[in-house]
Amino acid sequence: MSSEKKSAFVAIIGRPSSGKSTLVNLFCGAKLAIVSAVPQTTRNAIRGILSRPEGQLVFLDTPGRHTSEKKLNKKLTEVSDRALDDSELVLYVLDASRAPGLEEEAIAERLLPLADRTIAAINKMDLPSSDYERTLQFLQDKLPSLPLSRCFSISALKKDEDTEALLSCLFEMAETGDPMYPEDCYTDQEIPFRIAEIIREKAMNRLREELPHSIYVQVEDIELKDDDSGKKVLWVRAFIITERESQKGMIVGKGGQMIKAIRLASLKDLNQIFEWKIDLDLRVKTGKDWRHNDKLIKRIIGI
Repeated sequence: MSSEKKSAFVAIIGRPSSGKSTLVNLFCGAKLAIVSAVPQTTRNAIRGILSRPEGQLVFLDTPGRHTSEKKLNKKLTEVSDRALDDSELVLYVLDASRAPGLEEEAIAERLLPLADRTIAAINKMDLPSSDYERTLQFLQDKLPSLPLSRCFSISALKKDEDTEALLSCLFEMAETGDPMYPEDCYTDQEIPFRIAEIIREKAMNRLREELPHSIYVQVEDIELKDDDSGKKVLWVRAFIITERESQKGMIVGKGGQMIKAIRLASLKDLNQIFEWKIDLDLRVKTGKDWRHNDKLIKRIIGI
């Protein structure tokens, strides 16, 4: 095996809920991207870093590409396009349990000029409804220059020989280069962003029938301090922000039960992710019609 190290940025592209975030979490061995059954959960290009003896891959998990004229959806597509422009390789994730439709065709068309640096992951092969042949035929029809050797059937829920073969292909296609991050680093996300995303995941998974896309999370204050026993505690004050005053009651819930459930579920994950105990003060407030505020949208999605 060559002693030369490989390195590459890899943009992960696909329809909403195709399993992109689950896959980047699997590759990097840690919870970096939040996961929800709600389409377009991801709003930023999440960086997950995988370092191995053969080199380093930096995965950019992007928002699901969705055809819509809404302002937020257009901005999310910009995030995805920027990741494609900034990456040496493209990992195209397809959900084999769903028939390809117009959105899938639009993604394939976008990737046509990038086929020479694209790898396809046909995901959710663990589901009885998955149809590998249908998905592969779609790729052959819409991306004819993508060789079969760069199409992999996988389940993003487990590390096995299929996901290992996919990673090996990515490393083989990567150029020789030095690591871009320290080898013990698995993300470059800042702490407030990671906390906000975990809270948003827990809120979305509990409120998905009511207002999943009407909320965002803002970390207002954060402080690392000692508790009475001298142990480090990360104190956080965060707000779940919704569009209308009438929606606050849904998030708080009867007797405060919903906000309490979101807080406790968030703490469970946060205390597993960080080395300090987390003290979370979680509240709700209104940001009227925030999805129509260009400046705010750009700040939320990082463009």
